[in-house]
This record gives sequence, structure tokens and C-alpha cells, in this order.
Amino acid sequence: MVTFIIRRLLQAIPVVMGVSFAVFMMMHLLPGDPAIIMAGEAAQPAQIEQMRQNLGLNDPLLTQYWRYISNAVRGDLGTSIRTDMPVRNEIFDVRFMTTVQLALVATAFSMLIGLIIGIVSVVWRRSFLDILLMLIALLGLSIPNFWLGVIFINFFSLQMGWLPITGWGTPAQMVMPALMLGIGGSAVIARMTRASMMEVFTQDYIRTAYAKGASERIVIFRHALRNALIPVITVVGLQFGFLLSGAVISETIFAINGLGRLMIQSLMNRDFPTAQGAILVCSLLFVLVNMCVDITYRFVNKRIDLN
Repeated sequence: MVTFIIRRLLQAIPVVMGVSFAVFMMMHLLPGDPAIIMAGEAAQPAQIEQMRQNLGLNDPLLTQYWRYISNAVRGDLGTSIRTDMPVRNEIFDVRFMTTVQLALVATAFSMLIGLIIGIVSVVWRRSFLDILLMLIALLGLSIPNFWLGVIFINFFSLQMGWLPITGWGTPAQMVMPALMLGIGGSAVIARMTRASMMEVFTQDYIRTAYAKGASERIVIFRHALRNALIPVITVVGLQFGFLLSGAVISETIFAINGLGRLMIQSLMNRDFPTAQGAILVCSLLFVLVNMCVDITYRFVNKRIDLN
């Protein structure tokens, strides 16, 4: 296990380097000059040039990238152009944990609903209920989540008055953003659970379990589900990464003070260091989650050799 974790950490290094380089280059392709933003629109050309010199923008791109990644390794993600505060503080004071909480709650909802629908669909496989549940899952997968957010606000907040429209922190404030992000993920998990368990049900050990007199519940939960969870866990890990990207939309719609909203605000204000730092942190989190998913395989199925 320790050897596997070390190997996965070493494999993650080039991935992180590649992501950081891609993010760095994309920020330089965006329109707008940080020197003009910091010096002001009314600044003289000499002042702008001096600002560019101070920021190191006249250096070659590779030199700028190496300076950025060297500082990032030490925890220095730069200084926000908009607030003149360290980007690290902008990200980790409140926003980081808010986005992580949103993704975790949405992932938990996706897993709960998706596994229930998938298991029920398998128990009553090839029945009307099975077809109905898969149609519902397909519908949940097809509906854009931003449209769901608008529908939820209109129904649960404006018409019924049950839930607050904006904010994050209380259980009531978590319901609509988590539902909006989690419905699409639950549909994917439901379909994957059904497909994986249907494949498992064709195996000899399932027929043996039935022949030995095991009940339907024992066969499903002890034999079938446990062996069918490997592809489902992979989907859950990927869904968590998609939820981090989907948080950009949900945090904007529900005015949640998280990383997604910080990215949008930073890009609109041409605050390149903050946007760059937020995207890099989300990428690192996605790599970490995928490594945790790989480790989880061993706990679900002891026969999997990670070494």
C-alpha cells in the first residue's frame, strides 16, 4: 500500500506540472494586460512599462512559468491584482472549504440516489419499474444543471418559500445547490450500478450463492454489489471532479462564496493571478481525489493488488 501511494504521488507530479503549464499559458492568452490594470487606464506608457518590469512580464514565458511554479511549491501563488492580497489567502480563507463542502454534499447525494435507483432497477430487472427508473435517470442526465437551478429557485424559494435563494452554511442553504449538482451525477451512477450489477449477475458465484439457498438480499448486497462497485467508484471519483467544475455555475446562480465564483469574478476583473491560483488548486484537488479512488479499490475488493 505504501509503495503504491508513493508511486501514485510520483506519477502525479508530471500531471500537475502539465496542468499548471496549461493554466499558465491560457492566462497569458486571455485579453487584457495586468500591467495596465494595476497601473490604471490613465497611466503613462513609461509607468505601464515600469509596472511590466516590476511584475516580470517582460521576461520569456518559460522564465515566468518557472518563477511561478517555484513560488507555488513554496505556497506563494502570487498577489491579487484586484484586492492586493495574497492569492493563497483569497483561496483558502473561506472559499476552498465552501467549494469542497458543496462537492462532497453533492457527491453524497449522487451516490445515495444513484445506488438506490441502480439496485432497485436490478432487483426488478426487465420490469416496468426498471424501464421507468432508467428513463428517469436518462432524463436527469439530459437536463442542464443551470436550468435545474433556475427551476429550483422559482419553485422552492419564490413560490413555496421553503428554501433560501442564496448563501451557504446552513442545511437549508445546501439543499438546492447540492440537488442541482447531484442530479446529473446520480443518473450516471444509477446507470453504471445497474450495468455493472447486471454483468456480475451472470457470474458463476452468483448462481452458486442462489443454489446454496442464499436470500435475494444476501446475494445482492454481499456478493453482487461489492464486486460491482469498482467501476462505480471510478465514476464517483470522476463525478467529484466534474462537480468541482460545475461549482462555477452553481456558486454563481446561488451567490455562494466559493472557488467557482472566485474564478468568474477574477476573470471578469482580469485578476489573472487569482484565477490562475484557483484553477491550479482545483486541478490539484482533482488529482488527489483520483489517487484516493485508486486506494479505495483495495478496501472494496481485497483481491486487488495495488503493488
